[in-house]
Amino acid sequence: MPQLVAICLAGVILPLSFVSGSIATPVISRELGGSAQALSWITNAFMLGFGCFLMAAGALADEVGRKKVFIGGVALFALLSGLIGFSSSLLWIDLLRAAQGIAAAAALAGGSAALAQEFEGRAQTQAFSLLGSSFGVGLAFGPLLAGLLIAHFGWRSVFLSSMVIAVLALTLAISRLHESRNPHAAGIDWPGTVLFTAMLVLLTSGLMAIPEKGLFSGEVMGLLAATLLLLAFFVAVERRVRQPMLDLSLFRYARFIGVQALPLATAFSFVVLLVLLPMQFIGIAGMSEQQAGLMMMALSLPMLIVPLLAALLTRWISAGIICTLGLVIAAVGLVGLSQAIAGQHMPATLLPMAVIGIGVGLPWGLMDGLSITVVPKERAGMATGIFSTTRVAGEGIALAIVAAALAGLVAHGLQSGHLAGTAPYANQAVQRLATGDLQQTLRLLPDASATQLVPIYAHALQHLLLWLAALTLLSAVIVFAALGGRSQNRLARSKKPLCEADQ
Repeated sequence: MPQLVAICLAGVILPLSFVSGSIATPVISRELGGSAQALSWITNAFMLGFGCFLMAAGALADEVGRKKVFIGGVALFALLSGLIGFSSSLLWIDLLRAAQGIAAAAALAGGSAALAQEFEGRAQTQAFSLLGSSFGVGLAFGPLLAGLLIAHFGWRSVFLSSMVIAVLALTLAISRLHESRNPHAAGIDWPGTVLFTAMLVLLTSGLMAIPEKGLFSGEVMGLLAATLLLLAFFVAVERRVRQPMLDLSLFRYARFIGVQALPLATAFSFVVLLVLLPMQFIGIAGMSEQQAGLMMMALSLPMLIVPLLAALLTRWISAGIICTLGLVIAAVGLVGLSQAIAGQHMPATLLPMAVIGIGVGLPWGLMDGLSITVVPKERAGMATGIFSTTRVAGEGIALAIVAAALAGLVAHGLQSGHLAGTAPYANQAVQRLATGDLQQTLRLLPDASATQLVPIYAHALQHLLLWLAALTLLSAVIVFAALGGRSQNRLARSKKPLCEADQ
């Protein structure tokens, strides 16, 4: 159906925009310059805008109409993609990427809600399965497409191609998508939305300032303290609002918390690699953007197949066990990847990347369904909204944490090698090397050589990957404790809501 095609096209460009930005960043740096922190915002600003407004966009769709919100989001996404493609200022690119994230939130929230109204029963299940597959297509082929476009047409074509796909989705949606709204919608929780957004902005800003300012600097400590203060205000407001943006009472249930651990685990074991590995391949190993895109397919291609396999496996094995097993496999892959990176043998990274993709693909195909089954049916909408926000906001925060950790490891390596202790631009050199900008690092450290800097970066990335493996294993333990004890099929036959069993 044309309306399904329209929403699936939007489903392709959202992950495509995320992964393409990480491939394009090194080229943007060469053309427009800018600090390492400003370049990091190309990806982080998009994820921050997306995560902050996803739940508000869902409430807005119920209030004013799902079609209106979807069309408005896709139209704004197309406009902003075009503006980014013609921008000549890194500051404007960062700001436009943040706005693009907000547009993406509206497109996803409106499109998903509209899709639920267009189909019923088995057809609805198949429609959402196709939407999930479209996310996988954007994720799997985004790096390769970005690399090809950059190689032949420049980095601007990456964003202009997203604009073309968005316009096509918009054309189909305007003529074929039906309007619907919730007549009992309670409106948007504006106090909660504002506090939540401000809290995430301050937290992300504080984390991203660590490489430049230091963890215990006044600026970073001030931002993190302000984040905690806003969190306290947010909790207080949400407990008193009649229709809160975030129903905090759901966090009383162990199984619900276990589900929230899944997107956080996949963020640290998979999503951050979509940014880290292109920096390694392009900036450190000297590959072209096209070659890096091909390499990244080893990580992302399993996402087209493994989630479907995971759904089939739930006939015999509980979803919690499958998710736990997937995280353990991903952790093994991260350990293998760390060893390949240590030796700077890029072909050797392909197998562990594929193992990580397979491991993460197992929970990836089950997380959304689990987010609904662990709460009573009447609270499924709120549970889905919380899960989606945890996923997107968690990915943005994970990127900021990993960037700060890598910069700290790089700084330690440069200091141990006595390469940056007295250099006038030592701090800038740390940030540049942490983002994989080897050439600019060599300019800032004239006494250093590539043969000295590459092992330092490799050693830092190796240790970071080992920490990510440990975090993934810890997440597996949490998921098993919360979700692994019962078969999903037995739970489906239970007369009690899942959360009642946890009380």
